[in-house]
Amino acid sequence: MDGIPPIALDAMGGDNAPGEIVAGAVLAVREHGVPVVLVGAPRTIAEALAEHDAVGEIPIVRAEEALTMDEGALASLRRPRSSIALACHLVRRGDASAVVSAGSTAGVVATGKLRLRAQQGVLRPAIAVPLPTRPHPTVLLDAGATADVKPEILVQFAHLGVAYAETALSLTSPRVGLLTIGGEAGKGNKLTKRAHELLTAVPGMNFTGNVEGHDLLNGAVDVIVTDGFTGNVALKTMEGAVRYAFAELRETLEGGRLSRLAAGLQRGRLRELRRRLDPEAYGGAVLLGLNGTVVIAHGSSTAKGVAAACALAATLAHQGTVSHVGERIAATHRSHRLW
Repeated sequence: MDGIPPIALDAMGGDNAPGEIVAGAVLAVREHGVPVVLVGAPRTIAEALAEHDAVGEIPIVRAEEALTMDEGALASLRRPRSSIALACHLVRRGDASAVVSAGSTAGVVATGKLRLRAQQGVLRPAIAVPLPTRPHPTVLLDAGATADVKPEILVQFAHLGVAYAETALSLTSPRVGLLTIGGEAGKGNKLTKRAHELLTAVPGMNFTGNVEGHDLLNGAVDVIVTDGFTGNVALKTMEGAVRYAFAELRETLEGGRLSRLAAGLQRGRLRELRRRLDPEAYGGAVLLGLNGTVVIAHGSSTAKGVAAACALAATLAHQGTVSHVGERIAATHRSHRLW
């Protein structure tokens, strides 16, 4: 990742901050080769760095405040000197290439919108999450940035998702699906029915139609579009189902000598399956539509997840994802005048 400014990492955001966040920064620098600057309380961060013999190895930017995990969007206004706010300021000033935070999603989204501003033509930002499908991840958006939307916003989310899939996943003409309650065009509520009509009429959009909840992990499309409320519920339901399935599988495989023997014979494949379904392996969600790269790591991220989020942010910055999103939205304005 030579040639890009460092990743501004919110050291105070997350359930396990600052310990796991700082450990993740060290991992990102030493194992991924990603430059990082830690933003937060200097003394606390330095103490955490000392545990990894990394004092002086990673720069620290002082932040007087921090958002707690239970604070919502208004916290961005109440705490203008928070660690996430200053991380965004570093990106806006050009001193950092991206922001990474495991803090409150609502707080990160609100602060990002306030400090980095939406790209020209973007009505609402969207959180894009990679789902562990084969042969490549499927992009789900919005996963929680904007709960209430109009049909036109869903069309714009589709453009954001396509731009992300083209850059991050190197896909050509990504297939787009609309998440609703039935595969037929007439299924859904007023929002999805109208969005289906609009998506069908978008020139150059590879819209394949509706998808349902059971299609989230089957790789039927490359981009799944929905509102932030539905997307967040779908994502957390899927994550809970995966955890439950693994817990049941573990109990079954440890239930007897023959089961343990069988598990031993399949250890490699089970380890690969667990790695592929581990949310931390993907580095987190990406907030699309802002004038800067913002990666939101899982609130309970460990050092591994934080390091992966930093690596993802560096890759997206290096690939010019923000520029590609802006170009697609600008082209949409010129050709369709939808907005």
